[in-house]
Amino acid sequence: MMWWIDLIQVLIIASAMWVFYRSFIQNTQSEKLVRGLLGLAALWVLSFVLSWVHLNLLATFLHWVALFLSLSLIVVFQPELRKFVALMGNVGQWSRVFKRGGIKPKNTDSLDAIVSAVEYMAQKHTGALIVFSGTLDEGAIEKKGVAIDAKISSELLLTLFFNKTPLHDGAVIIQNGRIAYAGAILPLSQNNLNWKYGTRHRAALGLSEVSSATVLVVSEESGDISIADKGKFSKYDDVKKLRAKLEKVLYK
Repeated sequence: MMWWIDLIQVLIIASAMWVFYRSFIQNTQSEKLVRGLLGLAALWVLSFVLSWVHLNLLATFLHWVALFLSLSLIVVFQPELRKFVALMGNVGQWSRVFKRGGIKPKNTDSLDAIVSAVEYMAQKHTGALIVFSGTLDEGAIEKKGVAIDAKISSELLLTLFFNKTPLHDGAVIIQNGRIAYAGAILPLSQNNLNWKYGTRHRAALGLSEVSSATVLVVSEESGDISIADKGKFSKYDDVKKLRAKLEKVLYK
């Protein structure tokens, strides 16, 4: 018997599923959906096992329960399904899974400009929303805004987020080391956030839930600097830690 060939195939499938889970699902809102699907799959398997051992009444009961839950999942997990589909269409995330180790040349001028602008806006309580995306996921962003395609500079960032300019309420999208778009509209998170979080924070969290993008927020009310990544917020009071985080984001 070539049982070892079957074992190798099982290991390959398990490895592929693990990489998929770590890259797309873990620490995102879609994780709840996957847990529900696994529980549902277990019910289906159990119903077939019970049928095989001739416990037909129990098997039929579980079969109908599993069928009912399958239909219920579509309704209950509708937001997660939408986010899951958006993740599947994220070409940039797929390319990073298969191109680990690619090194981009560092542009410390861009990093310095971003940190300087963010630090100034935090001091002046100027609201800001900056998206860092290696490859723009068209399906995750509701509206890209105005195409800029400009070199990153602190002066330009401060101008775009100045509260008298028409684009200041939207997000700036940094892509491939340049300011690609301004005034972008992001999907809002449906999670129950703390009262101190406004629309900018909800938009930052919403995009991080459905894409691989990392989103920086400067609070207009408190001046706090936060970063949304994989559906979670982290606050940065220390400029050195903020710079280290942005360096990883820019050059990943």
